[in-house]
Formats: sequence, C-alpha cells, structure tokens
Amino acid sequence: MKAVKGWRLGSLGDIQSLPGARHRAHTRRPVWIIVVLSLISMLLICAYMYPHHSKAACYMISSKGCKALADWLPPSPREYTDEEISARVVIREILDSPPVKRRNSKIAFMFLTPGSLPFEKLWDRFFQGHEGKFSIYIHASKERPSHVSPYFVDREIRSDEVVWGGISMIDAERRLLANALRDPENQQFVLLSDSCVPLRSFEYIYNYLMYTNISFVDCFDDPGPHGSGRHMDHMLPEIPKKDFRKGAQWFTMKRQHAVVIMADSLYYSKFRDYCRPGVEGNKNCIADEHYLPTFFHMLDPGGISNWTVTHVDWSERKWHPKTYLPEDITPKFLKNLTSIDTYLHVTSLGKGEETYSPCLWNGIKRPCYLFGRKFHPKTLDKLLDLFANYTSIA
Repeated sequence: MKAVKGWRLGSLGDIQSLPGARHRAHTRRPVWIIVVLSLISMLLICAYMYPHHSKAACYMISSKGCKALADWLPPSPREYTDEEISARVVIREILDSPPVKRRNSKIAFMFLTPGSLPFEKLWDRFFQGHEGKFSIYIHASKERPSHVSPYFVDREIRSDEVVWGGISMIDAERRLLANALRDPENQQFVLLSDSCVPLRSFEYIYNYLMYTNISFVDCFDDPGPHGSGRHMDHMLPEIPKKDFRKGAQWFTMKRQHAVVIMADSLYYSKFRDYCRPGVEGNKNCIADEHYLPTFFHMLDPGGISNWTVTHVDWSERKWHPKTYLPEDITPKFLKNLTSIDTYLHVTSLGKGEETYSPCLWNGIKRPCYLFGRKFHPKTLDKLLDLFANYTSIA
C-alpha cells in the first residue's frame, strides 16, 4: 500500500510538472482575443480606405456609429478646389524661383501711420550715411504728414482710410508692398508704425536682414477664444480651423514673400469677407492678427521665423500694448531691450498660457529685436541723446 501511495503522489507531481497540460489550459482565450482584434483592425482599415461607403460597418463596432470611429482615425486628405490648386501652383512657382542677388540691394521701410511721424528726427539720424541702401514709403491714412527730414519728403503713396481690426489694415499693407515692389532693388520689406523706433544701427539691421533667407513673420497657435476661436466655418474648406494662426502685425519680409502676398486673392478674400470685429456672434476676428500668420503657416511654414523683430510689451494684458513714456527711457532699459534673446507667446486660454522660445538667426541664438514700439512722442529727445550708445551694442 505504501508503494502504491508513493507512486500516486509521484505521478501527480510528474503530471503537474508537464508543460503540455498548462499550455492547453491557456490557449483558448488568447485565440478569441486575437480573432476579435483582427476583425476590428480589418473594419478600421476598410473604413479608412473607403470613408464614403456604407456606414453599416461602423455600427458593428459602436452604437454611436461612424462619428465614434472617425475619432480614432487620422483625417483623410481632402481634395483641393480648382481655386486652391491655381493659387498654390502660382505661389509655389514664385517661392521656388531663386532670389535675385543685386549689388545695390535695398531695404524698403514702409510706414503705416495716420499722419505725421513723430520720430522722423531719430530715423533721419539712423539713415544718415547709408544713401542707396534704403527706400521709404509712407501710407498716411488721415492727413498728409509734414516732414522734418529730407529722407521723408514726397515719399507718400496713395492712401486710404484704415479702420482698426478691419481688412482695410491689410489693404494698406498690400498697398505699401505694391509700391515698394516697383523698385527691383528692394529686397527686404519692413512694416513700421508711427510709434516705432530703431533699436540697432543701420549696418546691423541691414546685415541682419540681407543675410538671412527667411521672413520675420510672427505666427503661433492660440487655441483660445482670441485665437482659433475666431475661425468661422465660412472660411472652409480653404482655411481649416487647425491651420488658423495668430501673430503680431509688424513684419520684415523678403521679396519673394512680398510678391506672394500680392499674388494672393483666394485666402485674402476669405479674411476680407469673414474676418472683422463683431461678426458672427461677436467673435472679433482681427484681420491683421491672423491673415499673414495663417497664410504663411499653410503655404510656406519653413520660410518664416514665427516671431517678429519688432518688440512690444503686452505684459499689461490689455487690448493695446504698453506705451513707453519719457521716464521709462534710460540706458539700462534700452540695454535690457536690446539684450532679449527669447520671444514670448501668450495664448487666450484661461489666464494666458506662456511659451518662451529662443530667437534663432540662421540657426544661431541672437538678440531678438531690431525695432521697438510703442514709444510716446515725448520720448524723442531722450532717444536722440542715447541713440549712439544703445545702437552700438553688438
């Protein structure tokens, strides 16, 4: 009896140690899982490859149907309209054309102003000795300006009324670009306001702009109510909400990009018709904050810097930036301004999400700003006194 008992115990131990018995116990459930997952994968692939076919397959997976399935799938590429194809062909042809190098390349300084320019004396000091390397264009929307600098005499172009937030602001920018493009030697185009001042010497700014192949156009994604929240369905399909961008108005632009802006009618017309304050539920779409950033993000994202070389202080979080007064203008303040080497983007989500990024010039981190706004006219005398010192900082 003892032998039999020992044999039975030993046999049980042997049976428990055999791998085959344990393997068979666990093969059934994984097979079913694999089959179910395979069926689901096939349905997902079919739904993606044939998105316009019957929706019956969607309901086999979820009672919510194709909408639930679509949330899992990458967006299928849409077909461009005839207008988009034409616009993109023209734009790509312009951008792919090699830039023309000229010995006498100039910067076009384009002033968008209501009337007279309070900092003409400062700009006169800035331009002195550099004749032949710059052109000046003035869009005066309210009254013909009087001048104190010979560089600005008779430099007004035909102007029209400009309303804040409306497409007339973009029209004025395009009018300036069109006039500046008439001179083939203008290779860089700088948009400035009546409250802008130079923060660097002419030589520094000239070399900074001429020896880079990008345009300094501000552009960032603001998912808040004052960013993509201003997008309207009327802009579809040419301008999807995911591509709607925001940025500061003040740019510097290479010639190819200036020509592209003049060639555009399709995307411009969307902003002309649907982006204005108070439209469609008081969305307050501001054309000059969205047209250029959105346009370049969609059509040449690698050709822009995503930040502007014109400094402005939005720290007060108001509709307009901080205005610098005479008491603000000190050597320390100007040194700090010209030493900033990171730029800030603030979204309109909640209290404002902040993102800091380095200012890169041809891949090298350098100070960000060549110009500054918004300076009160009464700061002129102090700026003239300090000009030689703060613009000489390398």
